Amino acid sequence: MSTLPVALPFSPENNLTRYLQEIRKFPMLERDEEYMLARRFAEHGDSEAAHRLVTSHLRLVAKIAKGYRGYGLPLADLISEGNVGIMQAVKRIDPERGFRLSTYAMWWIRASIQEYILHSWSLVKMGTTAAQKKLFFNLRRLKGQLQAIDAGDLAPETVTEIAERLDVSEKDVIEMNGRMSGRDHSLNAPLRTDNEGEGEWLDWLEDDSPNQETLTAENEELTNRRQLLREAMTGLNDRERHILNERQLRDDPRTLEDLSQEYGISRERVRQIEVRAFTKLQKAIKNAATEQRIGH
Repeated sequence: MSTLPVALPFSPENNLTRYLQEIRKFPMLERDEEYMLARRFAEHGDSEAAHRLVTSHLRLVAKIAKGYRGYGLPLADLISEGNVGIMQAVKRIDPERGFRLSTYAMWWIRASIQEYILHSWSLVKMGTTAAQKKLFFNLRRLKGQLQAIDAGDLAPETVTEIAERLDVSEKDVIEMNGRMSGRDHSLNAPLRTDNEGEGEWLDWLEDDSPNQETLTAENEELTNRRQLLREAMTGLNDRERHILNERQLRDDPRTLEDLSQEYGISRERVRQIEVRAFTKLQKAIKNAATEQRIGH
């Protein structure tokens, strides 16, 4: 993948605590200064301007990445993926549009992190409904709001409330909670274990309150994923497309028996077609997403 020639201050994979200390040294940019740097990069490919734009937003990346730490993946990896996103944002931003880089970059940072999470969690696949993906990315936040983060199995009333808020079935909530259950670490744990101290993990927790920029970015991401899915579906033949749609993309999937009777073939043959079609679809989506990111 093509990235900017930006040397980051320290790799988060090597020493996360030191990395978080280092990125605090980079000052925030005033609007006019940010605009001039963006113009210098857009018009002249100035790598120093790009470096200042990226490094001034590394704290934003870390803060956003902190909001995804509950998915069982190393925070350092999430930050690294988010850094790819801020680089992509700097490459693509149009300084004449008039908005701040942080507003524009939120989509790219979140998209990079979420793509990494989706590829890392086998329970989430591109054929999953939008509602289930929404459940995947919001369950922990809602459990926290309902003071059920340490509850293990959710109380029936909690399951009902989450299902209603996210417009999914109670069964989906129970199953997703079971898959995602794991040890939660205190947000008050210090960033350093020596006596000097550098604050607590809570200091890096992002505000989950929705704003217009976040909602717009999420809608754009959903639209992009739907477009990738539609394009990938064109690579399937009619039977593969129909079986995959009936088995994977419907909220109420049809049974193998139903489809075997419709096509006059065995249930095992329907299953084989479904698996083959899904494999082709995954490959097409992955290739399209890679080409899209390289092209951008």
